[in-house]
Amino acid sequence: MSTSAVEPGTRLAERFRLEDRVSESDGATLWKAIDEILARPVAVHTFGPDFPRVHEVVTAARAASRLTDPRLTQVFDAAEDDGHSYVVSEWVTGDTLTDLLAAGPMEPERAAGLVAEAAEALAHAAESNLYHLCLRPAHLVWTTGNTVKVLGVAVDAALSGLTTDQPALEDAEGLGRLLYAGLTGHWPGDEEEGGLPAAPTIDGHFCTPRQVTAGVPGYLETVTVRACLPESRKGQGALSSAAEVAESLADVARPMPIPIAYPSPPAVTSSASRSEGPDTEQRPVRPVQSLTVQQPRPSSGTLNRVLMTVVVLLVIAAVGVGAWTIGRSLGNPGTPEQASSSPKPSTSAPVAVQVVKPSKATDFDPLGDGKEKPSIAPLAIDGQPSTLWKTEEYTSAELGNMKSGVGLLLDMGKSVQVSDVVATLAQAPGANVELKVGDQPELGSLKTVARQKDAAGKVTLTPDQPATGQYVLIWFTRLPADAGGFHGTIYEVVVHSPGSA
Repeated sequence: MSTSAVEPGTRLAERFRLEDRVSESDGATLWKAIDEILARPVAVHTFGPDFPRVHEVVTAARAASRLTDPRLTQVFDAAEDDGHSYVVSEWVTGDTLTDLLAAGPMEPERAAGLVAEAAEALAHAAESNLYHLCLRPAHLVWTTGNTVKVLGVAVDAALSGLTTDQPALEDAEGLGRLLYAGLTGHWPGDEEEGGLPAAPTIDGHFCTPRQVTAGVPGYLETVTVRACLPESRKGQGALSSAAEVAESLADVARPMPIPIAYPSPPAVTSSASRSEGPDTEQRPVRPVQSLTVQQPRPSSGTLNRVLMTVVVLLVIAAVGVGAWTIGRSLGNPGTPEQASSSPKPSTSAPVAVQVVKPSKATDFDPLGDGKEKPSIAPLAIDGQPSTLWKTEEYTSAELGNMKSGVGLLLDMGKSVQVSDVVATLAQAPGANVELKVGDQPELGSLKTVARQKDAAGKVTLTPDQPATGQYVLIWFTRLPADAGGFHGTIYEVVVHSPGSA
């Protein structure tokens, strides 16, 4: 399919309708498109007849499609044949690192947290011998769904024809450059990158982060130097892979979900990665600390009358309390010490609970096709609040009117008594969730023991009556808005029990 034959409205594979041309480079065109079957936006690459690396790009895309880390953009489809080659991947909305640095350097810990997430994701890709090779600020995105996304693994290198004998080292250096940018607002390169100015130099060598920005912690300076500033290492060993960078940042606090508003889908911009399309024109609303409603100020006359009324009421109350106290003393001639020595009602000590670790977590979609992103279901019980399981994308909060519910099923390994279940959901409000417990992994055998409407963030589902069973189900009956669609999201689930049943 030649570039001239591909226009807005073209349908590929009888489901992907091209809508907006995002960018063109060397015969490859990136489109924002619509998956007409799932009613969701996707990024699509098409290739002109003169593009020389179609086979390499499609091969890289097919390999990347097997990656399961949710912090890497998904590849949905890739086809290669005479004149009809294309790659379809996830359409990502959010703020790139460039956007996040528009007002200057980030908080050091937050910058390090974002890069730590990216490093872990790239370490996962490296286990499959897949690398990025061209990390830039536009490839690191904080999404409108409050997650980190790394764009373009394997695919962007194939699009650009990049190769190296040391791919792991190249990705480690790229992560170091991203951390340098986050800490300083500068790019450690000879030219500006993505609107970031080039890093300052001394005697022809890039300044270290602490020489550029005050307040950078020493350990982050060390990580950055070891990753991408060989001239400043002073005998320190280089970080030579994404896994080593991830390990060096393992103790960094991870960015947590923040409350955001979900506006209408933003306009397409041309600052996208070559392989995916981050939609970054509209920014997510930052956390709101408080909301103060201004009430009409009363007139001075009204205010005086109100104050006089309050004073009179206080006097009446004081007289009444005094009379009651005197009367009580006359009727009960005992000393204050005697009165205070009367026994007080005792309160029972709270029942101690313990955390019960599920043996496994699986997706649960008995009313649909039976699959709801099963590969990432275990991430909801891995003890890491930065990883997550989420449902497929739906076109409405009511699961696209396709089914009445979908959820995450925990197998506890044996029957346990459930005191409560603490689930960390997305911060966007609008989720209706139910807690179901039973001894059979079947919807009809699981009893609903707790419900919560308009749930968001960390929620505690406590059964009204004692609940016992081997299976615990977090069941979404309504989904919150997320990244232009609707998803149910669970970052972490913790089950509490007073003891095994």
